[in-house]
Amino acid sequence: MSKLTMSKAINEGLRSCLENDPKTLVMGEDVGKLGGVFRVTDGLQKDFGEDRVIDTPLAESGIVGTAIGLALRGYRPVVEIQFDGFVYPAFDQIVTQLAKMHARALGHIKLPVTIRIPYAGGIGAVEHHSESHEAYFAHTAGLRVVTPSNPDDAYWMLRQSVECDDPVIYLEPKARYWDKAEISQSPALGLHDAKVVRPGTDLTLLAYGPTVKTCLEAAAAAEADGHRLEVVDLRSLSPVDFATLAESVKRTGRAVVVHEAPVFMGMGAELAARLTEQCFYHLEAPVLRVGGYFAPYPPSRVEEQFLPDLDRVLDAVDRALAF
Repeated sequence: MSKLTMSKAINEGLRSCLENDPKTLVMGEDVGKLGGVFRVTDGLQKDFGEDRVIDTPLAESGIVGTAIGLALRGYRPVVEIQFDGFVYPAFDQIVTQLAKMHARALGHIKLPVTIRIPYAGGIGAVEHHSESHEAYFAHTAGLRVVTPSNPDDAYWMLRQSVECDDPVIYLEPKARYWDKAEISQSPALGLHDAKVVRPGTDLTLLAYGPTVKTCLEAAAAAEADGHRLEVVDLRSLSPVDFATLAESVKRTGRAVVVHEAPVFMGMGAELAARLTEQCFYHLEAPVLRVGGYFAPYPPSRVEEQFLPDLDRVLDAVDRALAF
């Protein structure tokens, strides 16, 4: 494929899934005729029909509940939640039903449901349109939780998610929808493998989704000061590829975790704790965290002060290197 934006890569991934398996369905609010709020599903209903690409009522609990029923009957529904902040009416269906049915049935049933959720900020949206709630889902046993940071991963990780027999929360960093990259001919990694996207020796920056690009920019800026920072893209938040993360941190001796969600009780807390346990004798400094503040997501005019940026990441790097 030629260079695609992330939104187009997801569109092509959905198209491939619909072509490859007649039991795959796409469902959600305005995914059909409109093509989605971000036009991610543009053209799919025209090509596959209203029975395969389904415009649903504005009822997230009903959307996910219907998807669970379809999965029980052998379908592979791909559900879209329009914005991150709209998922909560379906939260009960996701964490008490979807995540638990496989275990409750002692493994006798499968629930191949993929829930696509545009998440995180940086687009100047109104209230309930920019949250990062990944920790809620990663904390729930029975859910796989993944998030791409680039178009190539967006394409292949979506296909891998839909083909998976377990429920997958597929988080799309909407501020990266317009980033472009070439799509490879085959997936380079498994769905839950982390990836070293920039090698380094002095410190490891751990990021996922929207903050991978921020960390790559920070690593480029730090190089001017003589610091070689390694950047690792987690890609998967549950399960986490701790082996790749620990290998990197043992090599560099320092780590900073960066995410948009509030630092308090966020993904960074678990990563810092696990890496401290696994890499204690290799660490030259505490594992530091950079993220959003413990406050409701702010109005768009001040969201730049809330989100971790280049300066805040570099400040954490300086503090870690000072030990």
